[in-house]
Amino acid sequence: MIWTDGRHFPKPIILTATRWYFAYSLSYRDVEELLSERGIVVDHSTIARWVERYSLPLLAAFRRRKKGVGNSWRMDETYIRVRGTWMYQYRAVDKSGDTIDFYFSERRDATAAHRFLRRAIRQHRCPTTITIDGSAANYAAIERANKSQRKRHLGRITIRQSRYLNNIVEQDHRGIKRRVRSMLGFKSPANAAITLAGIELVHMIRKGQLLGSCRGRSLVQSFELLAR
Repeated sequence: MIWTDGRHFPKPIILTATRWYFAYSLSYRDVEELLSERGIVVDHSTIARWVERYSLPLLAAFRRRKKGVGNSWRMDETYIRVRGTWMYQYRAVDKSGDTIDFYFSERRDATAAHRFLRRAIRQHRCPTTITIDGSAANYAAIERANKSQRKRHLGRITIRQSRYLNNIVEQDHRGIKRRVRSMLGFKSPANAAITLAGIELVHMIRKGQLLGSCRGRSLVQSFELLAR
């Protein structure tokens, strides 16, 4: 990872600031104050730039070291407010609750659902089953994926519609919503997507989805590993 934007600060300071912001209910000014108490003077706007610069590279490094997931998925979307408008974070977990993938969208429709599903399948093997609630858009997206599977002579994804079975992913949304709720709001869809990527990253690390992770490895150590 190239730390060009942080050339005036050591890498551990950048990692600490971004990790605090993604992991805890802190504003940029809160992180600025916490660093100041440790004798580190960094403006909150610089911390915001670090978040925007390093969220996606850290996530990319995580994806290269991510543990495999199960073949029974739960797919759903949750609401995210951006400048007073409701937008959507598509998410999927396996039956054990491990995060499969996520995708931020300004719209909630079959096209957005299919983009999310196509990316998730590209990153992981195609699931045997996807459980959804009553969403017609998500159903249409899976059927569209099945058409692609059929053209490639691959197996069909079984669709299950069950609010009870989909409760796993709905409960998992809470870990993301809890962090978002404490924020002052997102400036733009692009800012929301980047920040949510960092929040999802921490959420997956805490669930032990980093290869080689164990209970003895802290969040600090995980970030240091991803930044090598």
